[in-house]
Amino acid sequence: MDPDERKLVEDARRGDPTAFRELVKRNQRRAYAVCLGMVHDPDDAKDICQDAFVKVHKNLATFEGDAQFFTWLYRILMNLCIDHLRKRRGERVEFDDERADAEASDDTGISPRRTGFDPQRALADKELRGQLRAALAKLPAVHRTVLLMREVEGLSYQEMADQTGCSIGTIMSRLFHARKKMQKLLLDAADSGKN
Repeated sequence: MDPDERKLVEDARRGDPTAFRELVKRNQRRAYAVCLGMVHDPDDAKDICQDAFVKVHKNLATFEGDAQFFTWLYRILMNLCIDHLRKRRGERVEFDDERADAEASDDTGISPRRTGFDPQRALADKELRGQLRAALAKLPAVHRTVLLMREVEGLSYQEMADQTGCSIGTIMSRLFHARKKMQKLLLDAADSGKN
């Protein structure tokens, strides 16, 4: 852990609210990205992040400081995400058409916001995003986790191992199987789209 972060943790342990706010500020964006990648719902992701930071605040005294602060936070986030997904198992997460439309057009909803906007390309991108989200949602949590850590967050195998508490070999194996499953799901989706 870098010295600056270590000092923030120590100050927060002693009850300094400014230090804890700074820890939250430094980690909230990344925490939210992890949650959103797991649960696919912005509101649920925000709620889980808030719950995680409450848990961190309550249990800060138990953080030993052997690992990075985010590694500890990450484990809390993942446990909360997995609990959340277990509770809503079977519920489908749909693509947010309103948000995509708002991003693609002006206030009237008619003309594109940016020049060079290609409606056909935008539709294809929208369909691809939907297929990716649907495929990700079908992956087991352990496979979805390593795939997001590697492909979205860009973590190294060592960072992934540190954050999950698994060996590098296990991470590599899970990532291999996650990519294979993802590839099959996307190919199946493409084949069903042709019919």
